[in-house]
Amino acid sequence: MTQTSGSTRPSPARVGAASLIGTTVEYYDFAIYSLAAALVFPHVFFTDNDPFIASILALGTFAVGFIARPLGGIFFGHFGDRIGRKRMLVLSLWLMGAVTVIIGLLPGYEAIGFAAPLLLVLLRFAQGFAFGGEWGGAILLAFETSPKERRGFFAALPQTGPPAGILLGNLAFLGVAQLPDEQLYSWGWRIPFLLSAVLVIIGLAIRAGIAESEEFTEVKEAGAVAKAPILEVFARNKREIFLVAGAFLGYGSLSLIAINFLVSYGTSDAVGFTRSEMLTAVLISNVAQLLTTPLGGYFADKYGFTKVMATSVFGAMVGAVFLIVAVQSGNLALVIVGYLLCMSVFFSLGYGAQGALFAGAFGPEVRYTGMSVGFQVSNVLGSAISPLVATLLLRETGTVYSIILYLLVVLGISAVTTFVLIRGLPAASTSQVEATALAK
Repeated sequence: MTQTSGSTRPSPARVGAASLIGTTVEYYDFAIYSLAAALVFPHVFFTDNDPFIASILALGTFAVGFIARPLGGIFFGHFGDRIGRKRMLVLSLWLMGAVTVIIGLLPGYEAIGFAAPLLLVLLRFAQGFAFGGEWGGAILLAFETSPKERRGFFAALPQTGPPAGILLGNLAFLGVAQLPDEQLYSWGWRIPFLLSAVLVIIGLAIRAGIAESEEFTEVKEAGAVAKAPILEVFARNKREIFLVAGAFLGYGSLSLIAINFLVSYGTSDAVGFTRSEMLTAVLISNVAQLLTTPLGGYFADKYGFTKVMATSVFGAMVGAVFLIVAVQSGNLALVIVGYLLCMSVFFSLGYGAQGALFAGAFGPEVRYTGMSVGFQVSNVLGSAISPLVATLLLRETGTVYSIILYLLVVLGISAVTTFVLIRGLPAASTSQVEATALAK
């Protein structure tokens, strides 16, 4: 095997930073679109509809991005497993940023009619396609570069990008949310989208300076690159793909209900919070997640996945009940405590550990494709539809307890599939490296 020179061998810290900036940009774009879909787009792109229908349509455009994610996962996973991780990560970051800026420049329904929502859907699809390639590549680049005994921690660094990006997105929206409705719906909402360009430029500059994953380089030098990664991963690791999808199902559903549906519900006449109050509660939670998400990976290295994930998933069930009831109560202090308990503690510990957990389920030859497809399919089945499901459940039943039941079911699915996945890790891994690092 050819040794990578000291000048080009990527350091875990540098690659962790490159992975972190990419997922930060991804979830900044994700956060501002999520908030805009809940608070602004019904008044900009669907103005000729009943308010409830307008909200459903706006949230529907949000879901379109998730539908595109598995396609992006297949595309970027295929080329990431064949020609390298770095090139795909640069491409996905560039595409994410370009599409987000264009959305910020898009005229509304009153200016160009039906073309406005149509273009919004197409742009959201392209954005989701790029998102589909970013997460898996960022996780495995950090995972494959880090020391075996610290892979949980380093793979949790790109997992910290979502709270960082959501924090920045909420800060940006918190600023424009102070504007009068007329100004917010006219031009204020566009500012956070245009500011995405700054983050993308920083991210591209950082990623330009990293080398390819050493583990992928070894696969390439050994002539073991998969010819058709999507076919090979389904032939070898079909079980692991479905287990990854199930393991994230509850987490994705809970996250989107917390940062999308509950913000909209909390600001409705039924509850009465202001936009700023709900966004502030989410913001405080995101700050705490910057610390607790890496801790999830660290604890997985130290104590093993079983203890960390059991604490996380069962704690999230309790936290979800508390959070939803707190929002319904109209007490802001309880809402903040609910977000901290549910999202900053229990959700984040598990989410931080999932990076290494999912990466360790696949061999390096098909890892990009396998973990991306499993994760993004889960996003379609959970994250994409959970705000819509919650909205419809509340409308049809008139009670938030139907939403609580929904979350308990999907988190229960995550609990079962997570523990099955953990038990099979050494057998699922084709590399002694993964078996050694993940056998705890």
